[in-house]
Amino acid sequence: MTEALISAGAAVVVGLLSLVGVMITNSRANSKMQNDIKTAQAVTDERISELTREVRMHNEFARRIPVIEEQIRVANHRVADLEELHKPNN
Repeated sequence: MTEALISAGAAVVVGLLSLVGVMITNSRANSKMQNDIKTAQAVTDERISELTREVRMHNEFARRIPVIEEQIRVANHRVADLEELHKPNN
């Protein structure tokens, strides 16, 4: 009877120690995973910020290009008019 009680007590102690070990391992793994997720989120946020900056720069160029094209057309017409005006008479 005493040996059975000792065996049962030992099994309970081993079980509790195993449970504590599993809980510690899970806690550390969870903590590491949360840190990895925070790091990945920070990298993602930085990439999104950089892409946003690049899109804004592109949009600024896209907004300015038609204005520049119109100015080039006007300048080409003026050059053509000046060339016509200064064309030697044959």
